[in-house]
Amino acid sequence: MKSVVVSAIAWVATAVIAAVSLTLGDYDLPLAKVLDTLAGNGSLIMTDVVVNNRLPRVLVAMGVGTAFAISGAIFQRLARNPLVSPDLVGINAGAALAAVLMITVFGTATSWLPAGALAGSLLTATSIYLLAYKQGVTGYRLVLVGIGITAIVGSITAYLLTLADIYTAKSASMWLAGSLAGRSWSHATLISITLLVLVPAAMAGSRQLRLLELGDDLARALGGKVELSRGILIAIAVGLAGLATAAAGPIGFVALVAPQLARRLLAGGVAGLLPAGAIGALLVVASDLLARELFAPTALPVGVVTAFLGAPYLLLLLARANRIDRAG
Repeated sequence: MKSVVVSAIAWVATAVIAAVSLTLGDYDLPLAKVLDTLAGNGSLIMTDVVVNNRLPRVLVAMGVGTAFAISGAIFQRLARNPLVSPDLVGINAGAALAAVLMITVFGTATSWLPAGALAGSLLTATSIYLLAYKQGVTGYRLVLVGIGITAIVGSITAYLLTLADIYTAKSASMWLAGSLAGRSWSHATLISITLLVLVPAAMAGSRQLRLLELGDDLARALGGKVELSRGILIAIAVGLAGLATAAAGPIGFVALVAPQLARRLLAGGVAGLLPAGAIGALLVVASDLLARELFAPTALPVGVVTAFLGAPYLLLLLARANRIDRAG
C-alpha cells in the first residue's frame, strides 16, 4: 500500500512540474491557454508550440526517467548492491558507443539509432556478465568489471569523436551529454513502446527477482530458475536502459539515485519497480526544467543537471559502503 502512495505522490508531482514546463519556453504561456490547446482548441501557432514542440519533450523526459529508474532498480536488486546501475557498469556507455559509431563513421539515419543503441547495450551487458561470472555474479565484481568496461568503451567513443568533422562531433557530444532538446513525437513513440512492452515484462518477473535477492542457493531451494530468470531480468533492464539512451542519450545517475530514493521513502524496505519508475520520471522532468531555466536563455543538457545532483549522492553511497566494510 505504501508503494502505491509513494508512486501516486511522485506522479502527481511529475504532472505538476510537466504542466509548468509546458508553459515555459522562448515565450511564456498561461497554463489555461496550454490546457485549452491540449484539449484541441488552440490556434495553429499554439498547437505547433505546445503539441509539436514542448509536449514531446516532456513525455520523453517522463518516459526515459521511468525506464532508467526501473532498469537501475532491477540491476541493484539482482546484484544486491546500491552502486550497481546501467550508467555506472557500462550499459549506457555501450549504447552510446554504438550510437556514436553509427553517427560518426557510418552516417546512419537517426531512425536506426534505437536498434544500434540496443545492440550496443546488449553486447556490453553480455561481456560484463561473462567477465564477472564466477560461480554466480556478485555485486562488487559486477561493479569493478563494469567500471573497467566503461573506461574502455568511453575511450573508444572519445577516439571516434576525434575522427568526426566538427559539426558531427558537436552533435554527437550534445547527445552524449544526455539532452532532451529537439525531441519529437518519434522519440516519444519509441520510449512509450519500450515502456508498454518491457515494464509489464519486468513486473511479471518481479517474483523471480524477489527470489534472486535471497541468494542463488535459497532461490533454487524455493523453486527459482536462477540463471534463466537472471538472464531474462538482465535483458529487460538492458532493453530499458538501451532504448532510453537511444531516445535521449545517456542521462546519468537517474538509474542510480531513483531506486535508492524509493527505498528510503518506503522506510528502508525493498524498493518496488513502480515507485522507482515514478521517482525517476520526477527526477528527469524536474532536472529538464532546471536545465532549461537555470541559465536561460542558454539551455543546459539535462544530463549535466542529473550528474550535478547525482554525483554527490554516489559519493555518499561510497562513503557509507566504506564505513560498513570497516565495521566488519
